[in-house]
Parts: sequence; structure tokens; C-alpha cells
Amino acid sequence: MSSERFIGEILVRRGVITPEALDRAMSSVDERGVDLATVLVATNAIDHGDIVKALADEAEMTVIAAIKPEDVPAHLVEAVPITFARTHGILPIGEANGRVRVAISNPLDLSPVDDLRVLLGCDLDVVAAPVDTIEDAINRVYERKDEAALEEGDDDDEEEELQDLIDMTDEAPVIRWVNNLFYAAIRERASDIHVEPTDREVIVRFRIDGELVPKKTAHRGFLPSIVSRIKIEAGLNIAEKRLPQDGRITKKVAGKLVDVRVSTIPTAKGERIVMRLLDKEQVLHDLPELGFDPGQLGVMNHLISRPNGIILVTGPTGSGKSTTLYACLAKINSPDKNILTVEDPVEYELKGIGQMQVQPKIGLTFASGLRSFLRQDP
Repeated sequence: MSSERFIGEILVRRGVITPEALDRAMSSVDERGVDLATVLVATNAIDHGDIVKALADEAEMTVIAAIKPEDVPAHLVEAVPITFARTHGILPIGEANGRVRVAISNPLDLSPVDDLRVLLGCDLDVVAAPVDTIEDAINRVYERKDEAALEEGDDDDEEEELQDLIDMTDEAPVIRWVNNLFYAAIRERASDIHVEPTDREVIVRFRIDGELVPKKTAHRGFLPSIVSRIKIEAGLNIAEKRLPQDGRITKKVAGKLVDVRVSTIPTAKGERIVMRLLDKEQVLHDLPELGFDPGQLGVMNHLISRPNGIILVTGPTGSGKSTTLYACLAKINSPDKNILTVEDPVEYELKGIGQMQVQPKIGLTFASGLRSFLRQDP
């Protein structure tokens, strides 16, 4: 029996899910290569709290619902590598009387606890916590340490040589700072990240619900390494600073698969970066969930059911244009229809719909894509 099936059987035995729900989830686990918890939470079957409570009951372990990052001692953060904490879902959260209190996301796997006991050289008191709670705490406590490092620095604004930039981007603080940037944006449901250089600092703003909100700063001297790190991930030319560039990053952030569109432009203050975040695992909404009143919903259903015509969906960034269009497609999608879309980018994959990604570099534009559709019996 696989470890995922074993965990699933515990959830069934504890009455958290039904056997039928487990079978459906395991099919997705096998097809997508993800863990059982990710599937169950993504389909809104249960939440991480339900999972950890059932597993903790099985292991006779105490469960905590929250972790305060500000209560985690700094010397414990220094002692535990972030890669170890993230890989094993484990975090020291406090200490008393010579013992360290540790939170773990999988109460059935205590091997990381043994490793941590050796690493810290002391006895541990172990409690369980939901995986999303631990991931959030890990990112916050290590983010706090890295931001303190990046806010310091000298005032030397001289351009580094290319090799120096590559070396700098390999240093853990910059890598973690950029990773935490993505994590914070996903946590706050931001649609875009703006990285903007000024005379003395780098300002980061998130677009949340259509509004740009200042979120982070770093010392100006770290701009080249931050930009280079993002460019490397996006497959861009880090030596080219004179021309705009576009790229893409696919990352797994806090258990979510996120597609990031990266755009860089040169400015008088240095390179400016804007990143559009697309949560590939976000649950699509139906039209009634989007806030239409009954009258508007009736009009919308009538319009999208017509055999021909055009509907213009307009609005500022983050206003819900894509969400609305995907909800419309989901509404009219059926086996007796041949639906084709041309998109830039394909934000969500819809079963039964032919979705084309534009590629202007090879001449595949919106116009040429639509012309091709005429020969596809749409």
C-alpha cells in the first residue's frame, strides 16, 4: 500500500472522507503525480486542518491551530536550514527548560524530528500543525531574517561584473528573498508583482483587488542580484540591460502551481520588472458566484447562448475579466459543441475546449489564430 493510500485509509477510518471520495482523489494523485492532501484540499473536500487532526489523533499527538512567527527565537531560525524546514514540513517554534518545541505537518513521519534533535542537540517536544500553517510560518520567519539582511548594505551603486551577479544570485539570502516574494504574493492573492528601483532602494508593490499596494523594500545595492535572479528563473539574458525582455517562470509556491509572466524594461533608475501571477490550480467559478444580480445573470446567460455575436469584457488589471470569460466558457461547454479559444496566456486549462496560446515570434497572433479556427468546424 502506498503512503498516500495509507493516509487516505486513516482519513476514511476517522470519518473525514468517504471511501468514494478517497478513490476519486487517488485517481487524481496517480494522474497528476501530486500528494493526496493537495487533491483533497483543491477540490474543497476537506482542509489541511481536518487532515492533520485525523493523523495526529492516530499518532496520539497534540494539534495546534496557529503559529506566531514573532515568537520563534531567531537563533533557532539560524540553526535550521530553510530547505530542511520546507522539505520536511517542520519548524522549531519555541523553547523552555532546555527543550525545544517543534511543529510538524505529518505526525506519522517522525524521522525529521530525529534529524532535528541531532541538529539542535537537545530534547524536543513535538506537536502537529496544518501544513499550510507551517509553510506560512516558515516563510514569514525566514523572510524576516532575509529582509533584515537585504535592508542593510553599503551605498556603492557601481555596476557589478556579470560573473559577480551570477555568484550573488547563488547566495541563499537573495534566492530566499525572491522566493518569499512569490510566496507573499500568492498568500495575499496578488495578481501582479512590481519591482521598481529608486535612487536609494528597491520598492516592491503588489496589485491586490485592482489596487497597487507597497509591500517590501530592499537596499538599492541588491537590485542587480534581485533582477538577475528573476531573469535566470525566467530564462532571460541577464547581460542584456538595454532592451525590454519577456519570459515565463513556473513555480510551486505554498503547494500551488503558479505560472509567472515576467516583463522587464530599462529605466533611468535601473531595470524595472513586472510579474503577472497565474494560479494554475485555482478553482474556477461559475457565473452565479461572480456577483451578478438575477437580472444581469439572465442577460449574460442569454448572450453567451447565442450562436453568433461578440461580447466585450473590459476592465483594469485584476478586475476579473479572465475569471468572467472562463466562467462563460464553462457554462456553454458541452460535448455537442466545438469550442476553440486563442489566449495569451492560457491561464486555466478547460476540459473539452481547444485552447491556443499565441506566439507572435513565429507569426501566431490572435488574428492568424482566429483565421485558422474557421477551418476547424467551430
